Amino acid sequence: MTCRACGSLRLETVLDVGAVAAADRFPPADTPVSDDETGHPLSMAVCRTCGLAQLVDDDTIADEPRGVEPQALRDQAAAAVTDVADAGFLVGSTVTEFGSPHGGTWLPLLAERGFTAHPADGKQPCDVVLDCFGMMHEPDQAAAVARRARATAPDGVLLFQFHSLATIVAQGQWNALRHGHFAYYSLTALRSLFDAVGMSVTSAWTYDLYGGTVLVAVRHGVHDPDASVAAVLATEEAGGVTDPAAVSALQRAARRQWGDLTTWLSDIVASGGTAYAYAAASRAVALLGCAGVTRSLLAGVADASPAKWGLRMPGTDIPIIDPDSLVAASPTAVLVTVPDLVDEVRRDFPTLADVLVTEPTARVQTDPQGGTS
Repeated sequence: MTCRACGSLRLETVLDVGAVAAADRFPPADTPVSDDETGHPLSMAVCRTCGLAQLVDDDTIADEPRGVEPQALRDQAAAAVTDVADAGFLVGSTVTEFGSPHGGTWLPLLAERGFTAHPADGKQPCDVVLDCFGMMHEPDQAAAVARRARATAPDGVLLFQFHSLATIVAQGQWNALRHGHFAYYSLTALRSLFDAVGMSVTSAWTYDLYGGTVLVAVRHGVHDPDASVAAVLATEEAGGVTDPAAVSALQRAARRQWGDLTTWLSDIVASGGTAYAYAAASRAVALLGCAGVTRSLLAGVADASPAKWGLRMPGTDIPIIDPDSLVAASPTAVLVTVPDLVDEVRRDFPTLADVLVTEPTARVQTDPQGGTS
């Protein structure tokens, strides 16, 4: 394999979780798990030349039921558009968007500001080009960044948002790795990608979404970055995110989390309780599969998307249910697989507020009133 960005052969594997199920193919709940289903290798490598962290290989076929965009994602998008507008980057009248297969769009927010949307086919370069978690889904990163450069007008701006590799490493978010996600960005690596197509990162904004995301403004030509870019780069340098040795900490985090999860679930079941999860997210697939979690430990996973109800988590026998069924089950504990959803779940399902868990590391015991400690 060569680097998906620069073509270098200097790739070093930093995370290998073995063979797992495809994260976006949810089989019917009444079908058995097959060896073919769970036999897809999943690993991450870092390029020693350009620093890009990337998916080593992907032999799966994308087949993802459309999810429901979390409120946290919508709120962050609105905040980001306001920040960019306040900084003077929303100039011109045309916009295009390279979307994510997970759903969500910023186009309505730009339409409210008078922008007219055009297809992201490069036929008409636009004043504002949007990419929120989109480019990571393209296997050829060099070709993908070139398409975005062509779509951006000479005096336009590309607004590019990514889940920070610095966050992924610092917080041990190893299960950000999944099939279909071909790149895991640091700003350091992104600057090399954009430099190759004659573009410069000029400004950056950071948000708490997913533990830490970064939005950058990218323009054609050579421009001096402002202090916000230097701040993000300094954080990355401190974390060593382009150094394979530093990123390989994800391997240790993965094994630790597998053990924590199975111990936590086993304790709940042994004490006569029942555990469920909320959000049949792609990052939950590798977690449950690698930890060897079955329906005997986790009774079900609730999800807001009707498209997933009646299916099961890939690689396991755990059914996906609707949220109302989760509430009716009166669970002892609910593992929220996407921490950003906690506030939304508390708001929509207040009876679950006291049993929501995001870090299953402590022993859970059932008290006489059915709560947890």
